[in-house]
Amino acid sequence: MKYIGILITLFLFIRCTTNIEVDLIVHNAKIYTVDSSFTIQEAFAVKNGVFIDIGTSKQILQRYKAKEIIDAQQKPIYPGFYDGHGHSFMLADYLHQVDLVGTKSIQELVQRIQNYRKKHPESKWILGGGWDQSIWPDKTYPHRDTLDKYFPDIPVFLHRIDYHAAIVNSEALRLAQIDSAIYVEGGKIDIDSTQRITGILIDNAMALVSKYIPTGNEINILQKLRQAQDSLLSVGLTSIVDAGLDTEQLELLKKFYEQDSLKIRNYAMLFAEPHNISKYINEGIYESDRLTIKSIKLMADGALGSRGACLLENYSDDSTKGFLLHSRTEFEESLAQLADSPFQVAIHAIGDSTNRLLLDLYGALNVKSKRWRIEHAQVVHESDFIKFKTFNIIPSIQPTHATSDMGWINDRLGAERAQGTYAYKKLLDAYGKVVIGTDFPIEHFNPLYSFHAAVTRQNANGLPKEGFQMENALTREEALRGMTIWAAFGSFQEKKRGSIEKGKDADFVILEDDIMIAANDKLRNIKTLRTVIAGESVYIKP
Repeated sequence: MKYIGILITLFLFIRCTTNIEVDLIVHNAKIYTVDSSFTIQEAFAVKNGVFIDIGTSKQILQRYKAKEIIDAQQKPIYPGFYDGHGHSFMLADYLHQVDLVGTKSIQELVQRIQNYRKKHPESKWILGGGWDQSIWPDKTYPHRDTLDKYFPDIPVFLHRIDYHAAIVNSEALRLAQIDSAIYVEGGKIDIDSTQRITGILIDNAMALVSKYIPTGNEINILQKLRQAQDSLLSVGLTSIVDAGLDTEQLELLKKFYEQDSLKIRNYAMLFAEPHNISKYINEGIYESDRLTIKSIKLMADGALGSRGACLLENYSDDSTKGFLLHSRTEFEESLAQLADSPFQVAIHAIGDSTNRLLLDLYGALNVKSKRWRIEHAQVVHESDFIKFKTFNIIPSIQPTHATSDMGWINDRLGAERAQGTYAYKKLLDAYGKVVIGTDFPIEHFNPLYSFHAAVTRQNANGLPKEGFQMENALTREEALRGMTIWAAFGSFQEKKRGSIEKGKDADFVILEDDIMIAANDKLRNIKTLRTVIAGESVYIKP
């Protein structure tokens, strides 16, 4: 017995004095684990891209030795931010086009295009986006005549800020062989009082012209995607949901990820049309460490800003209810096929009529365990919120849409209906979780802008001071969960990402200040110091 006691003592001594080798130790930090108890820790150890231990700085430093040790100097650390709804290829293009966000008039729009044209005289098309007539003095759509005056010989295609409408010039219409306002299912070619085409194309009508826009070669596309990725990593994003890509884009992503050419984790949705749903289902699920394709994205209606969202009653400022992009029968048939497939479904739905239709169609199918989603859920009738819980449907929201649209939403819908818009707290109470994203490049890709908008319901200028419909603000903990663990849940990844816990992927972000306690007016300006994916630093603030 004496010798057994000596051996046990010796074993414990060796165990306490021999450090286990790991790849990375981070200590002296304020770590928001975002686990089920919202625990705050001080340090963790990483090996082979996974968190293997979490605890106090003393514990971790005593137990392990590492190739790399980061003293966080009491800075806050969070799980890697997860954008629950964005568009990587659109952002990649947008960064190389004329930026029209914030233009205050048609004159400023023209001036920005002229400046862009001087810098890029070699361009075969003038492409851009971000204009919003709702913030112009007369609030009216631009007309192609204005573009023709300044740009008569080069085709112009400019997305509205919501990407659900575009203005084109006569040269673009000529190339697309459009000389009359033909009927477009799920879209509209706008005409003026003289029956002339104005150049405004809404929803499905945009494709009549956009299909003629040349695309870059594979090398060029990868370069632009990497630039977009660098922007995302610089604000702490480690995972994104790519909300709707065609098969060609997905094949490129597969190739790029297999070559290790991209780092950010991507849950990519296959964009589908209802009439071709069986073809898309046959594409099959694809899963690798950083790229997953197991969700199909459908479009049900347009946007409020371009009056394409489908409403139960007319817009307050127009004699239309908007429109569906496909018929009810097409949705019924395609969803029935998808219910028998392994794919998750995510459908863009803005208007209250569209949300009601989809909630009811989802509810008629046995899909409660499939985590089907509604993207945006911007206008929901009071009687329909409960259906998110009843039918187990995930609401995927973008808080900066609320603060971008709040200045004109009462004009579009009237004060009473506007109370059911961007109702994030009601959606959270109904389902129990919300997936938070930015919808970049429609809104800025910085997740802290979403965080700020969700908790303060204010824009970048801190307006309105009292917040917009504050009854639907989220708490800071709810907002952080929405852009980490709940976003991961929305993509079936909560068991390996979304929180800092043993056995999960070592994706995390270090910020210069603590978003859980910083003043409201400081939130949007907090910088990312370091972004880490699988234990590898993919961004370090210069």
